[in-house]
Amino acid sequence: MTVMETTEADAHACAGPPHASRRPNGRDQYTISEVVAFTGLTAHTLRWYERIGLMPHIDRSHTGQRRYSNRDLDWLDLVGKLRLTGMPVADMVRYAEMVREGDHTYADRFELLEATRRDVRARIAELQDTLAVLDRKINFYADAGRALASERSR
Repeated sequence: MTVMETTEADAHACAGPPHASRRPNGRDQYTISEVVAFTGLTAHTLRWYERIGLMPHIDRSHTGQRRYSNRDLDWLDLVGKLRLTGMPVADMVRYAEMVREGDHTYADRFELLEATRRDVRARIAELQDTLAVLDRKINFYADAGRALASERSR
């Protein structure tokens, strides 16, 4: 199966929980400009995601205008989270392809997400170490500032 061969059910199987609170009640069709407003992504990015196979097939109106669904927005939310992990776009596309291929790819998806989680945890540990260094420096300068202020006031 290629990147562009999808089925609606499989394409969104791992999109995550719905986020109805940020969307108008009772709606399940959104224009690209509405999706831009919901997600903060640009229209160019949304079209690019579709072109590279990161987004499933997007329905179109009779005039050819893209019509995004709540499931599409859920998928975009997941993609946004994967981007925050630092996952390369190629891996995100590979993950999307595996989702569309079906249940037999669960083990491969699991491994990809596990590897990503290991990378995120390593980055978090690095950031915690960096934060500790910053905290020590900030405390040093705060103490030094108080000492200087105390000397000046004598």
